[in-house]
Amino acid sequence: MKSLVRLLTVLLILIGGLSWADQTTLPTFPHNLDDEFARILDEAGVPGGAFVVVHGNRIVHASSHGVRTGGEPDPVTVDTVFRLASVSKTFAGQLTALLVADGVLSWDEAVVDHIPELRFASPEHARQLRIRHLLGQSTGIVPNAYDNLLNANQGLDQILPRFAEVEPMCSPGSCYTYQNVLFALVEPAMERTTGRSYDQLLIDRVIEPLDMRNASVGINGYRSASDRASPHSRRFRGGPWQPTEVNENYYRVASAAGVNASAIDLGQWLIAQLGHRPEVIPPALIEELTTPQVRTARDLRRREWRDLLTDAHYGLGWRIYRAGEDEIYLHSGWVRGFVAEVAFSRDRQVGLGVVLNAESSALNEFTTGFWRQVLADRPAIQIAEQAATEGEAAGAGASGGTASGASTAPE
Repeated sequence: MKSLVRLLTVLLILIGGLSWADQTTLPTFPHNLDDEFARILDEAGVPGGAFVVVHGNRIVHASSHGVRTGGEPDPVTVDTVFRLASVSKTFAGQLTALLVADGVLSWDEAVVDHIPELRFASPEHARQLRIRHLLGQSTGIVPNAYDNLLNANQGLDQILPRFAEVEPMCSPGSCYTYQNVLFALVEPAMERTTGRSYDQLLIDRVIEPLDMRNASVGINGYRSASDRASPHSRRFRGGPWQPTEVNENYYRVASAAGVNASAIDLGQWLIAQLGHRPEVIPPALIEELTTPQVRTARDLRRREWRDLLTDAHYGLGWRIYRAGEDEIYLHSGWVRGFVAEVAFSRDRQVGLGVVLNAESSALNEFTTGFWRQVLADRPAIQIAEQAATEGEAAGAGASGGTASGASTAPE
């Protein structure tokens, strides 16, 4: 195993200087990533998907498998557009950091300075809430608050008044409480400060400068892509994946779940995260976003990761997983009919992006298998499961259920 991992590392270094146009000459990776990807998707019955691997400032491998829509012949390609779901949060964090660097926003500004209509059952809680708490998933409000109303296609303006009924679980910044609706309050904060829409800010400051040619924001951007994957869901547990319709629900919180992109677009995003597009995204901002804000001990019990991880935190729009001496920065996403994940190791200068058109755990099997190979040249670390720390929230539904609801973009 170690010799194969070393071979992977050597191959990445040797081909790191090749452009995307050179990829037809690349040798296969150990364990043949293409075959492994196809096997995992076929065994799970997933209609289609794509992935990209970057090393340093280059895309070194990209591949696709299956079809865009079940029962139809059009194949998924590395340029096929998928919904990124909660991977969108990494983009929101980056855009916020750029505006903070411009002096337009501050991480420690009170949210009510921008959204004065925000209320909680405890008035003091609203005054204590800062921009960094939104992006750092530490608002202190029951996890996934009012995602059920997003699922019912209600907009932010309809949902926001409901927070006046919610009692906080902890003070802002002191516990991990994952959000979609509250996370999206960064959008009106940006829009009221700059006078520009969140969608256009993200396109102008991030998507276009990084040459993410297939990427877009919102449901209209998804529908306008001629090469796009259809979402698939199951009518019953264990049943076949069947095409379904895209709806607007989580597109209503674009910063939390509204970006669309292809595997190749994710390659460009990861190259920037590895520090190789400093003219667009200064590396210092990336380090700021990947600095731990709150511990996420429950992640240590994730079935696919638990024998790898020694610690876990949330930064600002990014998860931070520690595996011994290594740190992996990642975010996954799940929305009806799609799953996605991006992850990178700054020290090893390796990144992986994956998109699937079905809500399948096949994603985790492939991504964790990849990172096991990358990390396996150091001794494996065995750790016991760790209980949630006293300061961490236990999960959704802890405040009477009035604000909770099953999320379709939980990661």
